[in-house]
Amino acid sequence: MKRLAILGSTGSIGTQTLDVVRKYPERFEVYAICAHTSIDKLVAQAREFHPEVVCIGDEQLYPQLKEALADMPVKVWAGANAIAEMVTFPCIDIVVAAMVGYAGLRPTIEAIREGKTIALANKETLVVAGELICRLAIEHHAAILPVDSEHSAIFQSLAGEQNNEIEKILLTCSGGPFRTWSMEQIARATAADALKHPNWQMGDKITIDSASYMNKGFEVIEAKWLFGVDVDRIQVLVHPQSIVHSAVQFADGAVKAQLGAPDMRLPILYALTYPERIAADLPRLDLFKTGHLTFEEPDMQRFPCLGLAYKAASRGGNIPCALNAANEVVNLAFRQGKIPFLRMAEIIAQTMDEAPIIAKPTYEDYVATDREARRIASLKL
Repeated sequence: MKRLAILGSTGSIGTQTLDVVRKYPERFEVYAICAHTSIDKLVAQAREFHPEVVCIGDEQLYPQLKEALADMPVKVWAGANAIAEMVTFPCIDIVVAAMVGYAGLRPTIEAIREGKTIALANKETLVVAGELICRLAIEHHAAILPVDSEHSAIFQSLAGEQNNEIEKILLTCSGGPFRTWSMEQIARATAADALKHPNWQMGDKITIDSASYMNKGFEVIEAKWLFGVDVDRIQVLVHPQSIVHSAVQFADGAVKAQLGAPDMRLPILYALTYPERIAADLPRLDLFKTGHLTFEEPDMQRFPCLGLAYKAASRGGNIPCALNAANEVVNLAFRQGKIPFLRMAEIIAQTMDEAPIIAKPTYEDYVATDREARRIASLKL
């Protein structure tokens, strides 16, 4: 029996993690859950799974949550400090880091410092502070297991390879809803258009990032830290079918890939049960029905956010943190109809150029960079 703390339990990854728990109640126990504002979903989850701790990020919602769970023997907490404390309970085995954006950084750091196993779905944690996270994981003997389908695929492809040299990581990308759109069409795209992802059901923020290819750029940076590979050896392949989840090319030229139906419950289950594989009632991939598998080069002229992520990774230091902060500002602004789609990349690029550079940032530097980059980006809306 593994006890779980699920950060972001009401989001896409969080709810699918709980779906896995439902299927294997003999293997997993939900010890702690949290959400930012989705109080109704959080209350429903608490009543179903009976965790020890339920935490709401928005402190103004604490009285409402407390009242809703007054009849249950559960600890009700609120605020960022409480979320960071929630993951430190000694009995927690795995922390599922599924909070959206920069907010997931601090509790993930606290969980690593406690030596927890991290099932990492919050890619921004490694984008913002990859060097710090990797150092802390080594110091505190904390395992980081990827939940993203692409990074899980790479992780699975590396199984049994020990120290064999990686020549190249092949990171696949669905292409999002605008893959076949012209630049003129993309310029007129609305948030409603961008939220129509062809293959995956995800939260609004990550779906917009997928449409702009910033999500794939984040995954490039994440892969750099997870697998110790320079970004110039990470190649993005647009693969519209989302069947090949990613691959690794080795020094001898051999390529190993992981294939599967586009269902996030599979990489979630793999992270929770690693190194074991257990029988699962999940969709099977039928290659006879799959048809053709196609691959294309990404068009960085139509989708400049991918190039910005490569640039940020190459510059290093605190610049990926500035990239992420600016992206969070413009992503929300686009969803709110304040800026057009292509303006997002322009503001991110300008913010990266104006943000003060820190070559060897501390955690406090990341916090300051995030604040300053958000200020710069907000002024350009």
